[in-house]
Amino acid sequence: MPLDKESIQKALSQVRYPGYSRDIVAFGLVKGIEVTLEGKVTVGLAVTTADPAIPKKLYTDIEAALKAIGAVQPEIAITVTVPKTTLGAAGTPGAEVKLPANAGVGQVKHIVAVASGKGGVGKSTFAVNLACALARSLTEQGRPGRVGLMDCDIYGPSVPLMIGVNARPTLDGDVLIPLENFGVKIMSMGLLIDADAPVVWRGPMIMKTISQFATNVRWGELDVLLIDLPPGTGDAQLSIAQAMALSGAVIVTTPQTAAVSVALRGAAMFAKVSVPIIGVAENMSFFEGADGHRQYLFGQGGGLRVATALNTELLGEVPLDPAVRQGGDHGIPVVISHPESNAARVFKSVALTVLRKLET
Repeated sequence: MPLDKESIQKALSQVRYPGYSRDIVAFGLVKGIEVTLEGKVTVGLAVTTADPAIPKKLYTDIEAALKAIGAVQPEIAITVTVPKTTLGAAGTPGAEVKLPANAGVGQVKHIVAVASGKGGVGKSTFAVNLACALARSLTEQGRPGRVGLMDCDIYGPSVPLMIGVNARPTLDGDVLIPLENFGVKIMSMGLLIDADAPVVWRGPMIMKTISQFATNVRWGELDVLLIDLPPGTGDAQLSIAQAMALSGAVIVTTPQTAAVSVALRGAAMFAKVSVPIIGVAENMSFFEGADGHRQYLFGQGGGLRVATALNTELLGEVPLDPAVRQGGDHGIPVVISHPESNAARVFKSVALTVLRKLET
């Protein structure tokens, strides 16, 4: 069968970018395909990476894909652009990819970290609803579409499911275009891999991805960019806190003593890098029955204890509400699906307080 551009592109669509389930055609990396009358094939590729192994792997895989359809000695030209990041020493255990010190992101006024220290406290649920509440509040002020949410939980990205997006981001040149829903621009590892694909990466690859989310995503003009941090206080969390120009952090906890102690340790990390704590939010504070009686299933007062210890404000207490869970499962956050619910009112109140603190 004679070779043509269509057959070559089909072959290239079987070549996956290293570390991702998505192929190089879908990523928009193929910049040129030429076929001469004699059947000589030339393919041009443009890649942004600081890892020299990636172009080599792509070359080998592309060559194999083209030879499999009958191309003889295809010419493959890969143009590599190194992103503006600083790599740790090659081969060093725990070597990091660091953002430039105090890096801003595009035309973003305020970058706010949402952190917990401990997993399982509903941090991502809180971040998604806070983002939607911020977007609604800004829209009411005549500033729509000026909120972003960067999901930096690379190993367990849940933001796309919770906010109802599942398409692949497109590329404009070397820049990723974030998806948008409910007035919030979103970027997440969950948008770049298959739903059941695990991310089995070491620290340097994680930081490289987070760096690209910051520097190679077209966030545009934003009033607030929320960063949903992974749980813990490891390399990724510390590097983001040190390197990005954070306006502040919101600490999420539950009333439980275990969550409180870990939240305090997480907050201590921000203190070490001089990032102010905007406030503390308590999640799963209580369950309120139809008769108005409150049951404090996980204890009481944990958020206030954290806020008092940090000399900051308790931003709000989010009740246990089935609508919050349902909103996350169905991709319609409770702020959108049940705006008059008690939980949604708390999120809106927290959003207004965060905006006030950022803009004064």
